[in-house]
Amino acid sequence: MATFIGEYQAKVDAKGRVMFPAPFRKQLEGEGQEEFVINRGFEACLVIYPKKEWDAISKKINALNPFKAENRNFIRLFNNGATLVSLDGAGRLLLPRELMKYAGIENDIYLAANGRKIEVWAKSKYEEMMNVSADDFAALAEKVMGEIDLNFDGGDE
Repeated sequence: MATFIGEYQAKVDAKGRVMFPAPFRKQLEGEGQEEFVINRGFEACLVIYPKKEWDAISKKINALNPFKAENRNFIRLFNNGATLVSLDGAGRLLLPRELMKYAGIENDIYLAANGRKIEVWAKSKYEEMMNVSADDFAALAEKVMGEIDLNFDGGDE
């Protein structure tokens, strides 16, 4: 499964449908993937998983020990609201109303790549979250990635 790249602004129509960006569709070519699972994100956003990715994550989640209360609670919360969706003939996805309510989505949204999934944000929340100074971003990068050896030369060393 490829990693998604890009962020796109879109509008949700009165029925809760959003045009799935053509560049994301193109990134799925060869995957035979027009089925997705949409669910609540860890922050106030929605997450669109290609069905294959959802199945891989579900396999790991279902392997958690259900005799631990913390695991049971996480499994319930993670699966709550998960909805199977497909692109319609016009290339749109239907966002479930309850999930839109959770994310505060009304009309203007961002669809933003995040690894092997796509996040769906209310435009105002996304812009607020991404309003980070260059210095704060540099400090976060150092904290998160500073100890990791990134072999950028692509060599086999």
